[in-house]
Amino acid sequence: MDFAMRIFIVGTISRLFCGLPCLECKLSPEEIETRINELVGNMTLAEKLGQLQQLDGDYVGTFQPYMIDMVRNGLLGSTINVRGANQTNTLQRYAVESRLKIPVLFGFDVIHGYRTLFPIPLGETASWDLDAVEQASAIAAAETRSVGLHWTFAPMIDITRDPRWGRVMEGQGEDVYLGNQMAKARVRGFQGDDYSRPDKVLACAKHFAGYGAAEGGRDYNTVDMSERRLRETYLPPFKAAIDAGVGSFMTAFNDLSGVPATANEFLLREILRDEWKFDGLVVSDYDAVVELTNHQLSANDSEAAMYALNAGTDMEMISRTYNTHGPQLVQSGKVSTATIDGAVRNVLRIKFRLGLFDNPFVDETLEDKIVFKKEHRDAARNITARTLVLVKNENNTLPIDKNIGKIAVIGGLAADRIETLDHWAGDAKWENSTTMLEGIMEKLGVTDTTGRVTYAEGCNAYCRTSAGFDAAVRVAEAADFVVLVVGEPREYSGEGGSKTDLDLPGYQLDLVKRIRATGKPFVAVVVNGRPMTLEELHHSAPAVLITWRSGTMGGHAIADVLFGDVNPSGKLPMSFPRNVGQIPLYYDYKNTGRPVDRETNSPDIRDKSKYLDVLNSPLYPFGFGLSYTNFVFGNLRLNATSITAEQNVTVSVDVRNLGTREGEEVVQLYIRDVAASITRPTRQLKAFRKLRIPVDQSERVDFVLMPQRDFSFLDDQWHWLVEEGQFEIYVGNSSDTNMYVNLTVTTTAHEPVEHLTTPSMDLSTTPSFSSTGQTLGSSATTQPASGTTTILLPTSTSPLTPAQTSTISRQTDGTITNSTATAQTTPSGAAKSDPPALQPMLLLFCLVLFR
Repeated sequence: MDFAMRIFIVGTISRLFCGLPCLECKLSPEEIETRINELVGNMTLAEKLGQLQQLDGDYVGTFQPYMIDMVRNGLLGSTINVRGANQTNTLQRYAVESRLKIPVLFGFDVIHGYRTLFPIPLGETASWDLDAVEQASAIAAAETRSVGLHWTFAPMIDITRDPRWGRVMEGQGEDVYLGNQMAKARVRGFQGDDYSRPDKVLACAKHFAGYGAAEGGRDYNTVDMSERRLRETYLPPFKAAIDAGVGSFMTAFNDLSGVPATANEFLLREILRDEWKFDGLVVSDYDAVVELTNHQLSANDSEAAMYALNAGTDMEMISRTYNTHGPQLVQSGKVSTATIDGAVRNVLRIKFRLGLFDNPFVDETLEDKIVFKKEHRDAARNITARTLVLVKNENNTLPIDKNIGKIAVIGGLAADRIETLDHWAGDAKWENSTTMLEGIMEKLGVTDTTGRVTYAEGCNAYCRTSAGFDAAVRVAEAADFVVLVVGEPREYSGEGGSKTDLDLPGYQLDLVKRIRATGKPFVAVVVNGRPMTLEELHHSAPAVLITWRSGTMGGHAIADVLFGDVNPSGKLPMSFPRNVGQIPLYYDYKNTGRPVDRETNSPDIRDKSKYLDVLNSPLYPFGFGLSYTNFVFGNLRLNATSITAEQNVTVSVDVRNLGTREGEEVVQLYIRDVAASITRPTRQLKAFRKLRIPVDQSERVDFVLMPQRDFSFLDDQWHWLVEEGQFEIYVGNSSDTNMYVNLTVTTTAHEPVEHLTTPSMDLSTTPSFSSTGQTLGSSATTQPASGTTTILLPTSTSPLTPAQTSTISRQTDGTITNSTATAQTTPSGAAKSDPPALQPMLLLFCLVLFR
């Protein structure tokens, strides 16, 4: 009996035994490698190259007819866009009937939801809520797996400081620390601790690497940067994803310092495989292998395949250079058999970890039970409300009094159901989405726009004509309050959505001025996929609410915030420029020899690093966001003002709610290294906590800083270095905070770099607070005592050791107790134990079969 048939029989028997989990996933890594090697040893070269091929279904989700013969003959390893249980099961049946019975891996771009669409990832990041982001990804995973898909091409974790680049909407913004925490949260949500589970999928960290630094913000453009900038800014999120267990990587479209990422051996072998010890799957981006000829790296498709294979790109998406030219490349010795075998092993390893050899099919009844169910829609509404960022609220314009008379809703974006979606909308149905107009009407209990709620389009998202302005003004004049919805159409962001003009499109600002001239109170609700240049809007509107592209339940969530049922708590994950000429713009810039005061802009001063026509500072800084209540920070202190490089320091601050509403605040901690042998940024985010504070109550927040984690940087020999000297510790509600204390580090510490990322990124993430005072998504099994708030603080760990967390319980009397717990981690792909009574039978069967 051949190996493939034995695998198939074991899988069938295990399913018969009460749906036991994947048998292969229960094997040790060594045993899995043995089975992979046996499979590889039985494969022809054509079958090996077939495993490295991913092809596209059609846009409605069906597979192409020619795929049947390819799968039957073992010549297709994966598909993209084929979806739906009937489609995936049909194609999978041909796979399990093939000679080696290797299942097909089905992938799809599930960027921020499958059918239940959450806000764009940049918007999710604005929540600064790791548990909410993890929950959104977990819901997306459950819906995705239920339709027969195994693999999502997310998260996109490219750091970017250029909002001209349309793909900022897919990422986590400008900051390394925040981006890394969000990367981990998304990987955990998609994969959990075992992505063979029927509600989890394989995540894909993309785009490796440097894609977010495309020159001029123009998509697919070249990238040229120092190795220091690459290591300190652009690589850390990818290492963080590995620490979270991510199973696959996608190469970037761009070249990096002259070598396209898909053929970049320095990235794919030296860093990813050798330094980070990644053993998962690397896939190219769409057609990226064949595009190596456009980069002028390869003279033809054969050379393109050679460069990509030798560099370490395991699977080719869409183009077929591996299949077409692989045999000749191996025969000529330009690509070794060992290189091909290594790529095949990486593909098979993922299929074993997904449990596909045991469970290649999906229950076709699951889709109706799981996709777009009420619990998912409710979660989307709650999470979306947490992503909205209030950036102006003059004279408490918001929230809107529900007892106010007539409300006018103006702007085509308020009522366009298709515009609730975005460039990467998964399998979302526009007809399932709720518009802002519908959300407001439901909130006020009205069913039409002829009475208490009125509506005028004014113009659509492109606003190429002002023909509807007079009607909009008449509607506004007859109302007591105006909700004016402005922004950009969905086609203006996303892949290929690069722009040089970030102003509101068309005549929208003219409409804003016409509404302002009515004298009616109004809020400008901004629908956006990126930071925009909103200075004129800021000066014209009494209130401005940033809503991103908010997804399926956005209309309800926005209404919840507008009317005060939810107090806004979002914070910006990217700086909003005053003018496009400031770009790239980011808070953690380095000082020059001639720095300028933040607000100095006199044209008489010409010998400073500044502009003559605009301030250096952003319109809205990173980390900024208002609330309907008023939080005051005070009593910032350290438990020691002088420490060695081996000692920790505790930073404490009191945060008080002096307003009239309960609310959530994001407490942010930044550091500044006053003088270093390698110039350092003016500020760097090192920690944050999101917590809920009742009216007239105060919370003490403690942060533990570790010098070798939080104060270190890479020296010119690529060693981690903590230098003695002065540090400023800033705490506040945005990167623009001015409250700080001084700390002295009295010794120096060196250590060789093991993982080319900042040490603080090797840690567990810290759950945010819930409204009940318990942590959301915590793995702790014990509940805090009544009247306590539990915070899980990360302590330094290795990716190969169990994560340790210190639990701090804050009693209502202010006393603090500490305990340390060790969380037993499960290797990626490991299955849970079988029912004890069935284990002996299954073990005996396997011993007989495999002897």
